[in-house]
Amino acid sequence: MAIRGKHILLGICGSISAYKSAYLIRLLVKAGARVQVIMTPDATQFITPLTLSTLSGNPVLVDYFDPDTGSWNNHVHLAMSTDAILIAPASANTIAKFAQGLCDNLLCAVYLSAKSPVFIAPAMDLDMWVHSSTQSNIQRLRSFGNHIIPPGTGELASGLTGEGRLAEPEEIFQHLAAFFSSGRPLHGKKALVTAGPTQEAIDPVRFIGNRSSGKMGYALAEALLQTGAEVTLVSGPTDLTPPQGVHYVSVVSAEDMLKACLDHFDESSITIMSAAVADYTPVTVADQKIKKTGDDQLTLQLAKTTDILATLGAKKKNDQTLIGFALETHDEEAHALDKLRRKNLDFIVLNSLRDEGAGFAGDTNKVTIIYPNGTSEHFELKSKDQVAKDICDRIVRLLDPPADSVHL
Repeated sequence: MAIRGKHILLGICGSISAYKSAYLIRLLVKAGARVQVIMTPDATQFITPLTLSTLSGNPVLVDYFDPDTGSWNNHVHLAMSTDAILIAPASANTIAKFAQGLCDNLLCAVYLSAKSPVFIAPAMDLDMWVHSSTQSNIQRLRSFGNHIIPPGTGELASGLTGEGRLAEPEEIFQHLAAFFSSGRPLHGKKALVTAGPTQEAIDPVRFIGNRSSGKMGYALAEALLQTGAEVTLVSGPTDLTPPQGVHYVSVVSAEDMLKACLDHFDESSITIMSAAVADYTPVTVADQKIKKTGDDQLTLQLAKTTDILATLGAKKKNDQTLIGFALETHDEEAHALDKLRRKNLDFIVLNSLRDEGAGFAGDTNKVTIIYPNGTSEHFELKSKDQVAKDICDRIVRLLDPPADSVHL
């Protein structure tokens, strides 16, 4: 079984459903996992550490300092030595602390030091679960790259019936088993992703830019992380939080992005250029804010920026995979195929501004993937997270194609 030999750190929070953690430990241990339990102080009021220690075969940790042994529980070592961190049950209080980076107990300190995948199984009353603050915290945790195991629906401790029950131990176990069974097909690969717009300065307060939000590129970085790649994310100015675990490089102009890409391209096995890079930049940048004059017009002289995708395509080695994006308004597939071939790409992801829900800013996208032999795959409108997973799936197939692949 894929979970055999894995070191699972199980965090237990203060919740009436803490009793289910005993059954969960039994499932994990029976499957061959090594389980280390960390409880919040409140959790000890619902189930005893002795019970969980007996089931896991390891001492249960609650505090930074153990007065009985005189030893310090090193949260960094605990976080670094696990294959996965599972918080079940995760209370609304602990979810809020994780989302805001608060650190007032050992479990929070371990979470903030985590490098391994984190799975969070919420458990709380219906009204607490549906509250906008809790849902905002859940979305924030997802944006950090955490895996959320949805709560179940049924009778709650308050007497209400609805969503908020801790998922059953068997279901939680299956989430972990599926994760480890799926493998990490891009483990050991280095990936470079560009995202967002560039801004080309006109003067100290104005710039030429575009409407790219960066959401597609950030979703790609997250999807690559989940498939095991070591990811460098080069991003223009956005309001987004980089996925936890990426090497983040912040840039502003097309020239900045070119330099960052050249710094990282040679060592990258996979490069996805999803940024919306400016095609032109002002020839001169005013030292001071340009003031209105009596003239009705202001003329800006623009020069072409360096084509980053073509530059990387010319440098690409046989063992490197290079993927570009094309945003078109007419003759979409013909223009995208021409771009793919001119710039030496392995495939290109086409967006059409004529497709509702696709393109800049939104949370959805509708893409067509086009290959060098002219074949294409059309996808329905999906969330950008799902589109990113589809693209990663095609990268995996490209690197290890099935025998009957038509895109060889």
